[in-house]
Amino acid sequence: MTDYNMKVHDELQAWKRTMIKRSNLINRISKKAQTKVNELIPEKVHKIVTESIKSMVKTTLVGSNIKTNKRQAAGLSLYERDELLKKKLSTFRKTAVIEGAGTGAGGILLGLADFPLLLSIKMKFLFEAAAVYGFDTNDYEERLFILHVFQLAFSSDEKRKDTLYIIENWEQQRKILADMDWREFQQEYRDYIDLVKMLQLIPGIGAVIGAYANYNLLDRLGETAMNAYRLRLLKVTPLDWQLADDASSN
Repeated sequence: MTDYNMKVHDELQAWKRTMIKRSNLINRISKKAQTKVNELIPEKVHKIVTESIKSMVKTTLVGSNIKTNKRQAAGLSLYERDELLKKKLSTFRKTAVIEGAGTGAGGILLGLADFPLLLSIKMKFLFEAAAVYGFDTNDYEERLFILHVFQLAFSSDEKRKDTLYIIENWEQQRKILADMDWREFQQEYRDYIDLVKMLQLIPGIGAVIGAYANYNLLDRLGETAMNAYRLRLLKVTPLDWQLADDASSN
């Protein structure tokens, strides 16, 4: 194992433990505030968001037309793959920031358009990430893995823990996973982003919130994708889930 791979191995152990920790007090308070805000949003808005997420999930899982350059990372070391992904993340992040600022400045109608647009940017990035680390997204199981990476990035404490278990034990789990729970998938995603994205609909501050939110959401997705594929390539020893339960309760 190279020095860089050993460094990544240590980073992965720290990252996994961070992923299973209970959210901090601020995030838990934000969740309660989010519930209150959601109660004030018209049902029509909620339906548009839900359907856009559900539609994108189906497209990705069943027959995505997202194309990637499969040969772009042939023969690259893990370090080179990581650096390539960082460059791609920078490009996608800039696109997301511009999109968030533009739709956020346009009021409610353009603000609603942000949900499917941002989701599309995220999915395209994940397909690129898979290609960078040498995985073929024409394979149904690889698209299913992409959705689990997405869910790991944007889900509640409990679901995040369950999804991390699936990802770090993917070779075994892929044999028993036939599909995604689409309803749960879109609900977890909505619950994760609803508060900040609903604030984006507010005239006057929507552009700033949209740009800031999209930057951070892409950043989290990038970190999650990089580490998920690192796990597969390095075959890092899974967490001791007994110890993980103790750590996450602290």
